[in-house]
Amino acid sequence: MIWLSWRQLRGSAAMMAAVLVILAAALALAGPGLASTYSAGIAGCVQDNTCDRFYDRFFDEYQTPFMAVSLVVLLLPALVGLFWGAPLITRELEAGTHLLVWNQSITRGRWLAVKLGLTGLTAVVAAGLCGLAVTWWSGPLDKSATPDLALMAPLVFGARGIAPVGYAAFAFVLGVTVGMLVRRTLPAMALTLAVFAAIQLAMPLLVRPHLMPPITATFELGKANVDSFGISRDEGGTAEIFLESAVPGHAGAWVLSSDLLDPTGRTIAGSGEPGAAQVSTTSGPCAPSAAPGMEGCIAEINRLGYRQKATYQPLERFWPFQWIETGIYALFTLGLTWLSFWWIRRRLS
Repeated sequence: MIWLSWRQLRGSAAMMAAVLVILAAALALAGPGLASTYSAGIAGCVQDNTCDRFYDRFFDEYQTPFMAVSLVVLLLPALVGLFWGAPLITRELEAGTHLLVWNQSITRGRWLAVKLGLTGLTAVVAAGLCGLAVTWWSGPLDKSATPDLALMAPLVFGARGIAPVGYAAFAFVLGVTVGMLVRRTLPAMALTLAVFAAIQLAMPLLVRPHLMPPITATFELGKANVDSFGISRDEGGTAEIFLESAVPGHAGAWVLSSDLLDPTGRTIAGSGEPGAAQVSTTSGPCAPSAAPGMEGCIAEINRLGYRQKATYQPLERFWPFQWIETGIYALFTLGLTWLSFWWIRRRLS
């Protein structure tokens, strides 16, 4: 039974192995140079306090491969569920070959266990190796990425660490279960993709922000949390503040919300919106006639009592979140596995 399952899997497994070898070779060749460039740049920028500019140049140079390898890790679990999970049982049901196996003293439970164990283990190992290799290679880039692509950002978090292992296991068993229920390969593949995509979207939007209670705090305005600002030249104009999705002193934090507060504590601008802080521009560093300078004007706005109120998950929670989320997907996987065994013994014929 194991040999038969391996013969059915070996073609796609060989293709997967070839892709992983090519990816690993490319990352192994580029990784040391990437780390060396980052270390040299940090050593140079610390001396003259220009690390912000170095981060921007460094990340911009490698942004395309950064996005490409992250996309590979994100797509791999979906492809596993689509092309390994969904057809695993449905092709047997459509061809009727499952009846031949069951009539040769092979129980339904053993038949399903071998298929799930062999193919599922291969999928999990492939996703785990791919995720850890990309995590190693992208380490310097994760430290210098913009807030929207930082390590805790939803688009990047799922392509790092051990989370791809949980995603792959869940996607595979989801495909198997849907295939047993639908009993047709193409509909099963479509439904598997739809359900998996919906859960992958719901997790970062509805679940992950609350895996641990988020932190809410207020911060003075500065380079870390102000993206840009503008001063109106009209009489009685105002200074407009554009907030960054970041908080001072917590580089790499996942900012869930960021609001600009006036001196009374009232919200005057929400996340991603320009905040029109009513600061007099007739005199002082924010005056229309003054030489444009962010530091002086921001200092004046801070003196008047304007603050950023942010709710965020700090970078230090990356690995706890990885373990918790992987555990959630492991529970989903176990539940679907139980349903598959129950269905094949009681309902499938």
